[in-house]
Amino acid sequence: MASPRAILIGVTSLALAGGTAFGLTGAASTAQERPAAVQGAQLQAAGQTVTVAAVPKVTRAQVIARAKTWNPHTGKRIPYSQNRKHGGYRTDCSGYASMTLRLPKPGPNTVGLASKTYSTKIKMSQLKKGDLVIDAIGSNTTRHVVIFEKWANSKHTAYWAYEQRGGYGTDYRKRSYGLSKGSQYKAYRPKNIK
Repeated sequence: MASPRAILIGVTSLALAGGTAFGLTGAASTAQERPAAVQGAQLQAAGQTVTVAAVPKVTRAQVIARAKTWNPHTGKRIPYSQNRKHGGYRTDCSGYASMTLRLPKPGPNTVGLASKTYSTKIKMSQLKKGDLVIDAIGSNTTRHVVIFEKWANSKHTAYWAYEQRGGYGTDYRKRSYGLSKGSQYKAYRPKNIK
């Protein structure tokens, strides 16, 4: 008889291939997102039931506390890389955001973070600590995600955010992504945030 892990891999592949198999819709399109497509589901195959753990809940304060563990804007910050990992997470922007939200390692990519699997689109004016601002359009060299902390002023013309940026690494600085008309950046509320 096949092991539960082998069954899970096979069932995940079927779910991804069928798109709606096992009641799943909007199945992930990349290998790094596949585990998320079946989270919280009970799957049956070869006479065994396999339960896949749901993504744990996280508070807004925990998201920011976890963001600080990569030492933003210091000499101890984590260098940016789409290939390397730190604590099991990719050290790119989406890996960093995934780490702060306690998502499965190595973390979904930016498109995955913006998907209905992990988040819900909101208005920029609704942003709260721990929400995400994402540009999910383009390639892996142009897409980006930042973690919103707070507004920088009462007019909401800028905000403080944590990010993992190319050529620098973990950072904490004022940003205005998504605030100009026609911006590709949109606001998203993580589904596992309390």
